[in-house]
Amino acid sequence: MDINSFREVIKKREETDDEWTYGVEQCWKKEIEILSEDIPSTIEFLKTECTAEEFSWISEVIDDIVDKYPSKELVEGYKSLMTKFPEECSKYNIEGVIESCENILKWEEENGKK
Repeated sequence: MDINSFREVIKKREETDDEWTYGVEQCWKKEIEILSEDIPSTIEFLKTECTAEEFSWISEVIDDIVDKYPSKELVEGYKSLMTKFPEECSKYNIEGVIESCENILKWEEENGKK
């Protein structure tokens, strides 16, 4: 995972008005691309370098990543940050995002790959 590129995209996302749907979607697309290019290194990033702000921005795209690349380890790595960043969890409904990811994994387990 290219952490510097990810952080550049996060900065651009922060500066993008939520009303500008195309701009937001382009940021999401790039985030998904960077975070999913190497799932093991993304998991390592979550464990060692992810900040509270990055954790909250990832919540916008983590379910899309898990939908494309079902990874229990990725979901667990992301979920483990809930105790580290409780304020972000309540502010951004991270619990709901993780529940969505776990439902994707459950569906994959029960129905096989899409």
